Amino acid sequence: MRTTVKYTAVALATGALALGLTACGSGSSGSSASGDTSGPLVVAASPTPHAQILDFVRDHLAKKAGLDLQVKEFSDYVLPNTATEQGEVGANFFQHKPYLDDFNKKNGTHIVPVVDVELEPLGLYSHKITSLGALSDGASVAVPNDTTNEARALSLLADNGLITLKPGTGQTATPADIASNPKHLKFKELEAAQLPRSLGDVDAGVVNGNYAIQAGLNPSKDALVLEKAAGNPYANFLAVKKGNENDPRVRKLAELLNSPEVKTYIQDTFKGAVIPAFGKAA
Repeated sequence: MRTTVKYTAVALATGALALGLTACGSGSSGSSASGDTSGPLVVAASPTPHAQILDFVRDHLAKKAGLDLQVKEFSDYVLPNTATEQGEVGANFFQHKPYLDDFNKKNGTHIVPVVDVELEPLGLYSHKITSLGALSDGASVAVPNDTTNEARALSLLADNGLITLKPGTGQTATPADIASNPKHLKFKELEAAQLPRSLGDVDAGVVNGNYAIQAGLNPSKDALVLEKAAGNPYANFLAVKKGNENDPRVRKLAELLNSPEVKTYIQDTFKGAVIPAFGKAA
């Protein structure tokens, strides 16, 4: 049975405003800001796949490694970082580097990556064609309309020769940054969650791994092309407040998250919608 503590965005936001993001409750926060690393390591995570992976580590690997691991689920992408910054939790696991860089810049926080763990790859899918070469001149292609995922989608198309992008626009690219479009593709910008449902209305669409699997798509089999894990800037990682990278509990968790057991768990559980992307974070 899972013992993960779940927090809703509303409840946490209310608590954050009322308490000024100070540590709540009387238990250990799992932060090493005070120099005490004897308590449990509390890690903030979004439910899927991050908390699931941490639950596996807690239930199957942590005790043997001498790590007391606690997992707190957060339903948004802001509070895990603010909680880490304020020492309410000792680490978090939910984000990639482009998001973290933007968050630190906008919020004055000091969160740093520790170790890459997994990638939720974008893929190009279609209900009308079965190969990339079958994409016709003037074909319609749906892409996510949020900044990070739209840039990723266009980079995926560029990496596979369908378009080229203006230099220096990789992680901020929009259709306006397309330098050449030899197939005269027509882009339809939609919310990421709507993309699987749009596949019947367009020739192809770029879909996030989590939304693909929710729609019954198998990324490893159904995608015409799929993001690669090696060197991918969108790998999700374990992160801490700067200065806590060498907390022995954090180092132990980083080792476990890059273990063969976790690799097998990710591959067997997520069937290509999430893929291992181990290694030291950039």
